[in-house]
Amino acid sequence: MKILQSLWKGLWGQAYLLLILTTLMWGGNAIAGRFAIGEVSPMLLTCIRWVIVVIILGPLVGRQVVAEWAQIGSRWLYTVLMGSSGFTAFNALFYAAAHHTTAVNLTIFQGSIPVLVLIGTILFFGARVIPLQILGMIVTILGVVLVSVKADLEVLKTLALNTGDVWMLIACVFYAGYTLGLRRRPPVSGLVFFTAMAGVAFLTSLPLLAVEIVQGAAQWPTLKGWLILLYIGFFPSLLSQIFFIRGVELIGPGRAGLFVNLVPVFGALLAVLLLGEPFAYYHALGLFLVLGGIWLAERR
Repeated sequence: MKILQSLWKGLWGQAYLLLILTTLMWGGNAIAGRFAIGEVSPMLLTCIRWVIVVIILGPLVGRQVVAEWAQIGSRWLYTVLMGSSGFTAFNALFYAAAHHTTAVNLTIFQGSIPVLVLIGTILFFGARVIPLQILGMIVTILGVVLVSVKADLEVLKTLALNTGDVWMLIACVFYAGYTLGLRRRPPVSGLVFFTAMAGVAFLTSLPLLAVEIVQGAAQWPTLKGWLILLYIGFFPSLLSQIFFIRGVELIGPGRAGLFVNLVPVFGALLAVLLLGEPFAYYHALGLFLVLGGIWLAERR
């Protein structure tokens, strides 16, 4: 027990290691989404993952949530919008997209989120940009388009995009909006606000689950489905968020945000290793463009 405590204390002070583990878990979320096909339906997966988070966090952070409820309650509409867009909408589209596109595509498209955030700061917060940032945005968008059309210009001409790719791009827009909204967070601790948003995500996922049930598309988790849910609920949904909050505390949001660029790298590698998905030349080129564009956009 003492060895585990000492290891945890050592890890708790290592910002880079915490953030690398965070992005590894986020990359693994795409793999879990693909493994979930045929094991649990997308909306049921979206709903139950937040049930797991709330069950774990309730006893640990419940008292703090109650103590700081006045600050959260005064911004209830903001909290609802944040939880429903960043957690419910993003994940519902993410897991639905996993039924129509590859895990490699899912993770590479997430590389567009930092650039979408940069565009949002320009449009909504009047941030100043330099030509290098504009070039970075263009390069990243080119990388995403290259992967979505599989380097086939005929697909681009006819706009015959994969349904899953389109849903994933829309999901990225939702998460970019959520990221921008974090600038207006209520004056409460990050873990307390995350717990409140997890509760919102559970409640706002219920209508989507109801639609899935009415359509006869709901599938209760199999044994393998429950194992996938436990992984998603504990690692990408909970532990990674705690690690990310701690990483931000240690080195600041600007430097911590750079680690999001590792999600496409880890996701693509895991998809090839665990799912046996082909890694085509356009994946490599698209990944290079996405990461290169982000690197250009974030250079000072």
